[in-house]
Amino acid sequence: MNIPFIDLPAQHRPLEEEIIELVRDALRTASFIGGPQVEAFEKEFATFCRTEYCVGVNSGTDALRFSLIAAGIGPGDEVITVPNTFVATAEAISQTGATPAFVDVDERTYNMDPQRLDEYLNTRSSNPHLPATPKAIVPVHLYGQPADMDAILKIAAEYGLVVIEDACQAHGAQYFSKKEDSWQTAGSIGLAGAFSFYPGKNLGACGEAGAVTTNDQSIAGKVRMLRDHGQQKKHHHEIEGYNGRLDAIQAAILRTKLTHLPDWNEKRRQISRRYNNLLGLVDGLVRPYEPPWARPSHHLYVVRVPERDALQDHLSRKGISTGLHYPVPLHLQRPYMRPGHIKGALPVSEHIASEILSLPMYPELTIENQEVIAGSIERFISAT
Repeated sequence: MNIPFIDLPAQHRPLEEEIIELVRDALRTASFIGGPQVEAFEKEFATFCRTEYCVGVNSGTDALRFSLIAAGIGPGDEVITVPNTFVATAEAISQTGATPAFVDVDERTYNMDPQRLDEYLNTRSSNPHLPATPKAIVPVHLYGQPADMDAILKIAAEYGLVVIEDACQAHGAQYFSKKEDSWQTAGSIGLAGAFSFYPGKNLGACGEAGAVTTNDQSIAGKVRMLRDHGQQKKHHHEIEGYNGRLDAIQAAILRTKLTHLPDWNEKRRQISRRYNNLLGLVDGLVRPYEPPWARPSHHLYVVRVPERDALQDHLSRKGISTGLHYPVPLHLQRPYMRPGHIKGALPVSEHIASEILSLPMYPELTIENQEVIAGSIERFISAT
């Protein structure tokens, strides 16, 4: 038996001829950078996210870095995020010249804990002599689960901080804002949202790609310059920028896939519910928690079990592939080690990291394979 962690060939098989024709069209017209496909995708993805603007860029890392720079973040600033995320979150902060700072997460949602954020900022404000000044917050919608944005935005307003969403795993996720009394789409809630279209994402390109979403015209304009060497028009460079443009072929592929994304996300929801039912009576296993204000995009289905490494090895021997997202918190990674970033400093994140296991999750995952996965887990835990 072989159950992959993700099955991209299964997604691409029914789209293969359409995607190949898009590549042929690019070859025939020499439309490789910018142009109608990129502009059309930006409009369509902005509509999907319910934002005024979308700017296509080269990657999710570029999307987050450019958003921060456009918001005025740079050397001497501190940006607060969480440690249980992919390293790109912290890289994007550091590469603006700012300093990443980490606060612990909620043990049920695995997202930024607003209480810990408030405590950190309260303590931080009493020590104005530290080298960096808090200027921004980057909540991560981890695994497609929206962070508690009402609480985070309220704290940000109290301390005069901007909020940039790391929505790289949250394509189509929704958050119910009590303040707005409505459902909001990830990427439309903060000053800007950063998306990755890495191939394995809910909306994945066939290579690298990303986007910034925002309702702020100034932010969108600055990101457009940053992605294209600081140009407003050809050969007129207003600022020093980057080579961070979205390829036209990738934009065309993303346009095709975007039409399928609502259906793919719904299938992920069904798979998540089925996992919940199949694993509901397994003692000692913690299933994903969904707060009432969240409609996750179910990018990953992550369980927790104390015997994580042994379970992963057991499933591997049964031909079931799994993942770890993420086994070493960022405050314990070499690039971010500094005073205070020591083992035990962020106990919730560290505890979670030792137990998490990502199970196979993709729209084409069959009921039969889910039953095999759940049965293998149940038998392992019953025997331990």
